[in-house]
Amino acid sequence: MKSFEYTITDPVGIHARPAGILVKKIKEFSSTVTVSKGEKSVNALKLMALMGMGIKQGDTVKVTVEGADEDTAAAAIEEFFKANL
Repeated sequence: MKSFEYTITDPVGIHARPAGILVKKIKEFSSTVTVSKGEKSVNALKLMALMGMGIKQGDTVKVTVEGADEDTAAAAIEEFFKANL
């Protein structure tokens, strides 16, 4: 299991466009990806659940990647967060 924390810098947080692109990115891997904020955590492939978390600029999320390709997936997803969120 790999995980990293990231503080959202996008002025509108995780909204429809980047959330949709994130889901497409995650589908490239076989690992399970979970996004957590506080007590809430969701499967990152569930677009509506991800957007429903209400993640805003300045919020810190924890991303957990678990599976056969977790090393590659975690690195790629962390890069996605840095570039888009």
